[in-house]
Amino acid sequence: MKYEYDSESDALMLIFSDEKPEFGEQSGPVINHYNKNEELVEIEILDASKTILDLLEPILSSKRKKIKV
Repeated sequence: MKYEYDSESDALMLIFSDEKPEFGEQSGPVINHYNKNEELVEIEILDASKTILDLLEPILSSKRKKIKV
C-alpha cells in the first residue's frame, strides 16, 4: 500500500494497486475507486485533515481513558 497527500486540496489517497480506477463511489468525504473488475484500488479521503481526526477521535479517547486508570 502507498499513500499520497495533496495539501492544496487536503485529500489523502490510499493506493492499493497500480491499476487505473474505472469508477468511484462516494460516501460522505470518502471515495472508493474500483477497477473494471470492481476490485478496490484506491480510497480517496476528502477534507482529510478533519476527516482523519474525526475517525481517530474515538480511538484516542478510548486510549486516554485506559491510560488514566
